[in-house]
Amino acid sequence: MAKGDIIIDARDIIKRYYIGQPNELEILHGISLIVREGEFVAIVGASGSGKSTLMNIVGALDKPTSGEYVLDGVNIMKARDNELSEIRNRKIGFVFQTYNLIARTSALKNVELPMMYAGVPGGRRRKRAKELMALVEMEDRMQHTPDELSGGQKQRVAIARAMANDPALILADEPTGALDSKTGRMVMDIFHKLHDEQGKTIVLITHSPELAEECERILTLSDGMFIGERKGTPHAPS
Repeated sequence: MAKGDIIIDARDIIKRYYIGQPNELEILHGISLIVREGEFVAIVGASGSGKSTLMNIVGALDKPTSGEYVLDGVNIMKARDNELSEIRNRKIGFVFQTYNLIARTSALKNVELPMMYAGVPGGRRRKRAKELMALVEMEDRMQHTPDELSGGQKQRVAIARAMANDPALILADEPTGALDSKTGRMVMDIFHKLHDEQGKTIVLITHSPELAEECERILTLSDGMFIGERKGTPHAPS
């Protein structure tokens, strides 16, 4: 697959906490990361390697202490809070280990939510939400609430929701971490489908070398630094 424009352009990212205090702590030590349109990239590392801190910065949930970060042409370092909120809604589709679905709200309404925040008219967002539920093979569960769904079903709804505003980037943080291996396989197959058939740019953050191996490019994070990069096997095993 030919790669397009740069989606993530992060250079010399440093993240510190408790700045100026005796217990000042530096988590990320000058990380640089470039991801192009249409790539499927894994960031792999053990607990404490800095994965969550990096994900928060890549996802515009937090800003680095220093460095430069441009996301799909937008300078995150210069963006105001309200602009960051809009960027998160329109440019990034988040998939978390804990699903983050709204309880007592149907699966369909959960998928519609990002479009509602983006001002998409009701009829249009409902139509797209139904299409996305079909894409993740959940059309027969559209009116079910999260507590009526299995873990794998919840994650499929979360993936449909992540696609709602046709984001430039899908950011998946340990998306199979709470699932058994069979269900996790199904979820990974959906990511491959989105990548192969729709050309989606996906960054998968995981502690699992096996899942990382399925991605086109694997970056290994250790103690707040990238210590290696290699190619993976871009397609899921049959």
